[in-house]
Amino acid sequence: MATSTETMSDRQCDKDTFARLVHAAKIAESPQQAWLYLEAAHVVGQLHVKPHLQTHALMLRLAWRTRDLAEAAGQVLRLALVPLGHLSGRLPLGNPGRSTVSAFEPLPVRQELAELIAQAAQPLR
Repeated sequence: MATSTETMSDRQCDKDTFARLVHAAKIAESPQQAWLYLEAAHVVGQLHVKPHLQTHALMLRLAWRTRDLAEAAGQVLRLALVPLGHLSGRLPLGNPGRSTVSAFEPLPVRQELAELIAQAAQPLR
């Protein structure tokens, strides 16, 4: 989490955790499980343009693959908003990135996503 002296842009993206979450989404046994991993990846990577865009592109791909046209449309909108959010510094922390929630609303990280993030952050043994 950001400290009081740290700005959003100062926060580092945990690239290993992000990569593990994306990989888990790609090999998930169900679309529901893949969505959870992508939502967790969104929370981890949303403060940095490249992982933020990557997450929404993967969400768009999953929405298209599952024929969820409302979600696909929401992801197209979010892909367009990502650069604007980064330029303006208005990124809704904790937001899972799905079209079922406002693209502008900061949210507390859901427990299930926090658990996936914590698991992915563990060093590989």
